[in-house]
This record gives sequence, structure tokens and C-alpha cells, in this order.
Amino acid sequence: MRKLIIGLVSLLALALVVDFGAAAYSEYRVSRAIREGGDLSSDPQVTFHGFPFLTQAADGKYQNIEIKASDVPTDYVGSTTIEANVRGVSVPLSDLIDGTVNTVPVDRLEGRVRIEATDLGQFLGIVDLQVSAPPADKSDGTGGSGGSGMTTNGGVVLTGTVPVGPIQTKVSVQADLVLDGDSVNIVASDFYFGPEGDADFSIPDFAKPAVLGLFTKTVDSQTLPFGILPTEVRAEGSQIVIEGSVEHVTIDLDQIEQP
Repeated sequence: MRKLIIGLVSLLALALVVDFGAAAYSEYRVSRAIREGGDLSSDPQVTFHGFPFLTQAADGKYQNIEIKASDVPTDYVGSTTIEANVRGVSVPLSDLIDGTVNTVPVDRLEGRVRIEATDLGQFLGIVDLQVSAPPADKSDGTGGSGGSGMTTNGGVVLTGTVPVGPIQTKVSVQADLVLDGDSVNIVASDFYFGPEGDADFSIPDFAKPAVLGLFTKTVDSQTLPFGILPTEVRAEGSQIVIEGSVEHVTIDLDQIEQP
């Protein structure tokens, strides 16, 4: 009985090694295909979710393939992180192994672009820009009761050092993130005095429009991975996240950055 148990455990361990090895190799092949086709500077991170992998491979149907490429240069900010979740992927295992996979049908495709505060600050010309989501209750412009609450989609607090008259002053503004077609409008609407803010009550009225204008700008032509159009924009931690989804499409792995 003891030898039988040891044998079963050994077989299970071997099966796990084979399963993880097959998944790792498939992830590598897909990653290389995306890098070469998308002209990326490094291999994107590719993860096959769901266990066991070989059962999915035998069916030619994969639950969820997660793709993440960091430090992708853009025309509007220094760089972004692009992510995609490809769900219900139909592709033969042989195509994954020999690297011939290019176009694949999927049940659902979710894509997003993440812009870090540093890169957004470069875009706005505010070198020390900080990004945070305001508390849920911000109707009075002061963050309400000051509770942490749920973040508000489309609302963001931006903090940075900007010129106010003849001096440099660190201020916080409450801004709206508004989708306009495939563009994102960042519209600073008021100064922010809540718990995450650093606004100065002494800012003179005549300077307020000019200061708010420094935090207002449009990020043009946002196309998400594999040509998805954005449907939502929000603040998440210190990032601006632009995302969208589409169902029942065929994607080309060579076009992760193409419209």
C-alpha cells in the first residue's frame, strides 16, 4: 500500500510537471508571436489560466489567456501598459506548438491601457503629477465626509506643482475623465480640498481658470489592444485606465497595437 501511494504521488507530480511545462511552452510561443507581429521591444507576459492546461489543449478551447505588455511607447505619453484578456479561445494545440498561430476566434476580448501618473504628468507638463480617485461623495467639491468609499468612475484627483502667478505652488484639482469617441478628455472642474488633496485656499480667483487649464487636456485616438474601441475610463490607484470589450471576434496576434 505504501509503495502504491508513493507511486500515485509520483505519477501525479509528473503529470503536473508535464502540464505546467506544456502551458509554459505555449505561453512562450504566443508571447514571441505577439512581440514579433506587434514590433514590441520585449516579450509580453502571457498566462494561460485554467487547470489542467492539457485538457483545454486537447479540446482546442482555452478559458482565458491574459496578455500584458509594459513600457509600450506612444505618441501622446512616454509609455503605457497594455493588457488583454482573451476568453474562450479556439486554436489547435499544434498551431501553438509550431508557432503558426496568427488569427484566432475568441468568445470575448477585453482590452485596457494603463497610463502611470509619471507618464501622464509628462503629457500635461507637470513633472510631479500624482493621480488618485476621489471619495464617493464629492458633491460639495470637498470630498464630502472624507471617507474612502468606492471610487467614482470618470472622476479623478490630480495633484502637482504648477505656476500660480509668479510662484510655483502645489495644488490639487478635481477632474472628470470623459470619453469622446476614441479620445479621452481630462477636464479639471474645480480645486480639491478633500483628504487626498493638496489645494491652497489662497489661490486668487483671477488665477483659477488658468491653473485649472494646466490640468485640462485631450488624449487623442485611444485604440486598445487588437483594435478594441474604449467604452470606459477611470482612475485606479495611481493610474488612468482606459478599457473596452467586444464579443465573438477573430483577432490577429500580429496586430496587438493596430486599429
